[in-house]
Amino acid sequence: MLSNTRPSSPEPYIRKTKSPPDDVLSRKSSLNSLSSLLANSYLNQYRAWLLLFILSIQIILLFALRSIPLTFPPRRHHFPSPYTAHHHIYIPANTVINISPTTATTDEDECVSGKVFVYDLPSKFNTELIRNCDELNPWSSRCNALANDGFGQKATGLSGLVPESLAPAWYWTDQFVSEIIFHNRILRHKCRTTEPNNATAFYIPFYAGLAVGKFLWHNYTAKDRDRHCEMMLTWVQDQPYYQKSNGWNHFITMGRISWDFRRSKDEDWGSSCIYMPGMRNITRLLIERNPWDYFDVGVPYPTGFHPRSDGDVLQWQEFVRTRNRTKLFCFAGAKRSGIKNDFRGLLLSHCQNESDSCRVVDCASTRCSNGTSAILETFLNSDFCLQPRGDSFTRRSIFDCMLAGSIPVLFWKRTAYYQYYWFLPGEPESYSVFIHRNEVKNGTSVRKVLESYSKEEVRKMREKVIDYIPKFVYARPHEGLDSIKDAFDVAMEGVLRRFKEQEEWVYKW
Repeated sequence: MLSNTRPSSPEPYIRKTKSPPDDVLSRKSSLNSLSSLLANSYLNQYRAWLLLFILSIQIILLFALRSIPLTFPPRRHHFPSPYTAHHHIYIPANTVINISPTTATTDEDECVSGKVFVYDLPSKFNTELIRNCDELNPWSSRCNALANDGFGQKATGLSGLVPESLAPAWYWTDQFVSEIIFHNRILRHKCRTTEPNNATAFYIPFYAGLAVGKFLWHNYTAKDRDRHCEMMLTWVQDQPYYQKSNGWNHFITMGRISWDFRRSKDEDWGSSCIYMPGMRNITRLLIERNPWDYFDVGVPYPTGFHPRSDGDVLQWQEFVRTRNRTKLFCFAGAKRSGIKNDFRGLLLSHCQNESDSCRVVDCASTRCSNGTSAILETFLNSDFCLQPRGDSFTRRSIFDCMLAGSIPVLFWKRTAYYQYYWFLPGEPESYSVFIHRNEVKNGTSVRKVLESYSKEEVRKMREKVIDYIPKFVYARPHEGLDSIKDAFDVAMEGVLRRFKEQEEWVYKW
């Protein structure tokens, strides 16, 4: 440190000044000596205390660092399955709960858009439907399709087709089970709250698709098709949190296409659930949306691959990236003989005529609705897959195709581009090929269009498809994956973001 006294230095001359009296000099000298003594004393004490403080901090840090584990196991949120308990929180006896400030802060950081409250609906709206799976279809039991928490039966016949280590992640999953998948996942979601006063969003776990499925066929009445939805809305509208927001912060998963819930006249197809007054402001997650309805949100069809870990996702991506593909394009589907100028039949004939470049899976003679090993193998072996509209504008086959690393060829923009904004790239040409159906009808060769793409262009499109695979698969663990976000995670983030933005709006009807 610098000295308190100025250092003496030689001077060329000494300026003469008047000397003060001796007693004044004596008093000043004594005062200066005392001040210097006290200053040095306090300075030495300050240095000692500072050194002691620094040593104490170092000792505390040393012991703290030694107590921190080298690895941090992923936090799991222990909520029950809807099949085993009500929606209260269940914590196993052997569970160690970390209530450190770090964990609490992390949870808050992860839920910046808000938290979700799950209504405890009467069981007749969800779990009772599962228990009565034999009665959900007028032709056959639905129990196998709804087994394994909605994932269906474990896939068979995949030996040699997929990596052996990934075979347990494959199921023959039905395309209409997203209600069950979402319900299971949301009960364990990191941003779920059991205190409605703390909620930003309210989830209605009504299995609308399962409830109406039986009544879509034969001679059931419009009243039969509307009954469950009317009862559910009567219950929900009686809840104080619905009344407070008029449904603006409520959402639901409806496991069929939007058009199954949009009946205008009693004699028409489907339920009128979406047109019921209580449903007006509720956000609806559907596998096919009405592009002109703000409250409809398109979410991916469930596929057969349900990864158990981040490693499953990464291994599958690498597998489809390095796959040797022997066909330029393929088509899996069946003719619609009852439809005049059936476009699917046109594509089927075109593919059959180009058999050296195109592979066909004719679903008229093969079960195709929920995937088969033949379809998976066809997509894995083809650069492109033809995806015309199905019974409606969308098809589950779009996601089966992309899951296999094949590039979809679309003929209606409503098949994907107007549907899955949260889940697919914003630039359609980066991951797909669009050929207007009228061009094909007028003689344009699909094969020649696809051959016009260079190998590098095909590689880039495939890489984009592979990058997005996590966003349209539903993970097997109800807690989700460790760090990779799947379709459910993307949907939940989108809903919470939407509700947060809605709060900033001035006008709501």
